[in-house]
Amino acid sequence: MDDSFASATAITLDGDLRFRWDVPDGWQQGRGAFGGLVLGTLLRAMEACEPDPARRTRSLSGEIVAPVVPGATTVVVEILRRGRGTTFLSARALQGDATVARASALCASPRPSGAARAGLSAPVLPPIADLVALPPPLALGIGPPRFTRHYEYRPVPPLAFSSAAVAAASGWLRERAAPSALDGPALIGLLDAWWPAALACEPAPRPMATVTFMAELLADPATLDPATSFAYRARLDGVADGFSVEMRELWQGDTLVALNQQVFAILA
Repeated sequence: MDDSFASATAITLDGDLRFRWDVPDGWQQGRGAFGGLVLGTLLRAMEACEPDPARRTRSLSGEIVAPVVPGATTVVVEILRRGRGTTFLSARALQGDATVARASALCASPRPSGAARAGLSAPVLPPIADLVALPPPLALGIGPPRFTRHYEYRPVPPLAFSSAAVAAASGWLRERAAPSALDGPALIGLLDAWWPAALACEPAPRPMATVTFMAELLADPATLDPATSFAYRARLDGVADGFSVEMRELWQGDTLVALNQQVFAILA
């Protein structure tokens, strides 16, 4: 059985800008598939509708408005505008007659670089060999969401539910079934695979869910090593009224691969 992310997000053309997706069992976070799988699949459908390979995905935003349960799903893409160097697209996932998730993406060809330099630097983490690949029950202190078996986590303290003073998360992350090549959808999955940084401050498990998701893909996935783990870092930037705003980073060496902002809701 192929347990890869690429297989789980495979789609089949089913008409003009329409695709069939069989949501696989085993990728759930609770009742529905985890957000990285759903949004990664929507991105795969949008990328399939862009004929110019030079226009790679630069950004993706989306929401999961209902549990995306295993089974037959339709993905409908709309090309909002295709200009000389940029394409704006949107996609919806439907189960039955209901929309269960939506996303929009910007695909664009490269432009001349400016003189500006980013202020972020790669996280300094212990070597991978010095960190134990913790199974999710030990990393989280609870029974793991089913999708986590598809990823390898080597976290750096503080771990979830450790009553830490600072809401942060970091460590090494990769797909267990290493792909032959990486693509935009795979990066979306990696960005969403880690637990919320806010859980480091909690003394015990507390359910949280992503309500909005925004990602910027800064590195060309074709230039990344699919067998090398990614350095992951996240921090909580703001919290109010049971909602928290978290910033996530994904690095490979000194290359900033992707940025991700998520808004989480505390469910109980």
